[in-house]
Amino acid sequence: MASSTSTLPIHLQGNVRKTSFPSSSSAARPSHATHLNFSLSLRLAKVICANSPSTANYNEVVVDEEMDKIRRLQNGSDVRGVALEGEKGRTVNLTPPAVEAIAESFGEWVINGLEKERGVAVEDVKVSLGRDPRISGASLSVAVFAGLSRAGCLVFDIGPATTPACFMSTLLPAFAYDASIMMTASHLPYTRNGLKFFTKKGGLTSPEVEEICDKAARKYANRVTKVSTMLKSPPTRVDFMSSYAEHLRDIIKERVNHPLHYDTPLQGFRIIVNAGNGSGGFFTWDVLDKLGADTFGSLHLNPDGMFPNHIPNPEDKTAMSLTRAAVLENSADLGIVFDTDVDRSGVVDNKGNPINGDKLIALMSAIVLREHPGTNIVTDARTSMALSKFVIERGGHHCLYRVGYRNVIDKGVQLNNDGVETHLMMETSGHGALKENHFLDDGAYMVVKIIIEMVRMKLAGSDEGIGSLIKDLEEPLESIDLRMNVISEPRHAKAKAVEAIETFRTYIEDGWLKGWELDSCGDCWVSEGCLVDSNDTPASIDAHMYRVKVSDEQHGEHGWIHLRQSIHNPNIAVNMQSIVPGGCQSMTRVLRDKFLVASGMDRILDISQIHKFAENGRIGSKH
Repeated sequence: MASSTSTLPIHLQGNVRKTSFPSSSSAARPSHATHLNFSLSLRLAKVICANSPSTANYNEVVVDEEMDKIRRLQNGSDVRGVALEGEKGRTVNLTPPAVEAIAESFGEWVINGLEKERGVAVEDVKVSLGRDPRISGASLSVAVFAGLSRAGCLVFDIGPATTPACFMSTLLPAFAYDASIMMTASHLPYTRNGLKFFTKKGGLTSPEVEEICDKAARKYANRVTKVSTMLKSPPTRVDFMSSYAEHLRDIIKERVNHPLHYDTPLQGFRIIVNAGNGSGGFFTWDVLDKLGADTFGSLHLNPDGMFPNHIPNPEDKTAMSLTRAAVLENSADLGIVFDTDVDRSGVVDNKGNPINGDKLIALMSAIVLREHPGTNIVTDARTSMALSKFVIERGGHHCLYRVGYRNVIDKGVQLNNDGVETHLMMETSGHGALKENHFLDDGAYMVVKIIIEMVRMKLAGSDEGIGSLIKDLEEPLESIDLRMNVISEPRHAKAKAVEAIETFRTYIEDGWLKGWELDSCGDCWVSEGCLVDSNDTPASIDAHMYRVKVSDEQHGEHGWIHLRQSIHNPNIAVNMQSIVPGGCQSMTRVLRDKFLVASGMDRILDISQIHKFAENGRIGSKH
């Protein structure tokens, strides 16, 4: 049963905007109200009245600049922003008023969705909230509670949690909430924070979050007092993480089915966990320890929202290096690295070899293809040609798709709906989802799968360790990431980036770059650079991008280049790999001379980083 306790009413500090407004007694006077809205008009420059232009209905004023404050917080299928001062050149924009408006709009969105689904009015809609250890989490949580309460939802406070746990709170018996929010900004600095949204169907899509943020923008722009002063219905505290940890333990016990010690299948194994002071420490004491593992030597398990040791990120070199050292020093069987909110993970094998990026995808592919021969594997289009070869040699099919973990996961869902069996979807960043786990990107579940395989190998008499499953994976000889900033006012940056990306596609299709060709999968409904759906129900494009395979007479197909419009920043990412020496530098020169300069795109893009690498084979100190 879910344990619960009622909390006392929570007061919000600083709930009124810094602008000096009239008191409640004087605000009722027409002259003061008129003066207030006239001042707002002058300060914000542009005001659009919701009714006719000649009727100034100031209760329904929609201010473009105020609304943009909320809209700019959308980051694909998440909301992210700066919650604390401390970053040079960045101002706080994820404020309690903004968070409350977004939470209220999400609550209304959930209620409306349930009413449409059931055909009747709904009551007692339950929404849970979890958060990572960021120091802004406590104050912003109150704003979420206020917004959900204002929408008419019953609110449940999970407290410190992980992103996958928040989703599972909508499914596990004794909880089964209608929706959930996780407050996190993943691996970003301590000054940031954000929101991730779930229903029983999974994480929300980018268009759905855009709809919620648009509604929130209108609420925010029309409010004078931005946040409630008190929660009339305080949230109910629940201990969900204990039930979630038990759920993970049960999976390991049942699938290992150890012949000698069923309840402690990890007895005899030493496993190192590096939680990076994020939310992943629970996996050590509530999962591994209780299953009999020796976790001595684990790192940074205590939550600390300042992240004092290193970025909690399986892609971070320091995180992987420290974990590798701990594995070797303690002769461990496995090392685990979690990101802050545990929706991503990486591992280190018993020989100290880091396994993340393409290697982690290959490892998971090897495990999944043993269980589901011939299945489809979806990845983002930055994975190597060697990974495609690895998957195909094991009887699988590799579908390259758009960058963005929601894009990759949603593609897997779409393929399954279209009758194409797809059991694994993974992005090179470490986001990975499995069909068997509700298509949820869950770093803890990925590790659970790896641990189960490790124990099975040991029971079968193998001492090679988990890394032996990918010993024949080839690595690209060269790999490089570059950036081109858009030279434009922020409001025009997105359009300029799209123009550049689409011009690139035209240059490829028209044959201006010899040996360059849009890379197409062919058998999984994807075409035009492995990024555009060609079936009857193509997914909407959240960011423009294309992947091109590169060939020449001497080497044949020897590399690829991928251009991607950033969703949230005014730049274009350029990723490339090559299997020949100097291949990346050669491709960069062609990109610069035959496309960027020849097309005039160098007038709207800062190509200084491209130029440095093309000339020197180095990016420069600012990369």
